[in-house]
Amino acid sequence: MEEFTQLFEVINQQVSLEDSDKEKLCKFFEINYYKKGDYILKVGEVARSVCYINNGCTRMFYLDEQGQEHIIMFSVEGWWTSDLGSLISQTPSDFNVECLEDSEVFEISHSNLDPMFFEVPKMERFFRKLVERAYVASQNRIVKSFSLTAKERYLEFNEQYPHIETRIPQYMLASYLGITKEFLSKIKNSVKNKS
Repeated sequence: MEEFTQLFEVINQQVSLEDSDKEKLCKFFEINYYKKGDYILKVGEVARSVCYINNGCTRMFYLDEQGQEHIIMFSVEGWWTSDLGSLISQTPSDFNVECLEDSEVFEISHSNLDPMFFEVPKMERFFRKLVERAYVASQNRIVKSFSLTAKERYLEFNEQYPHIETRIPQYMLASYLGITKEFLSKIKNSVKNKS
């Protein structure tokens, strides 16, 4: 049960778990280890699980018809990742989830969600809050992509996610921000020169 300590701390931020709840939860999560470059999910596959990143870093992205990558999100320790649309509807995913570092991931399968909710009812509330936060973050990201300049998006990214930039290649950050890596370089230089 010790390996789940960080997960339980994250859950306890939203709902309080009793020791008996923690014991029940352990049987629903599977611990998987992925190497850098491994895919947790590929386009066209049905998302079979929701994943908690215990250690490591992932990115969710899709490729457009021209083969250009568009990064939707990064996930690091204490965060969750999955294609929720695919997971909920059990239809093929439009996204890839790739490990950017060797990663330890706790996965709960789609088929285990309802049994877990039945045995530990607090988890249904936790996952509802998780999905609500993901929805709000998605809406905010859409609005900000239209209303903020590239520089403002970069500054906000660093404020919101202060430790991720050092862990990801610059071209991926540029993709996430919707700009070229050359333009990102100019933005970073202008920010550095103002400091």
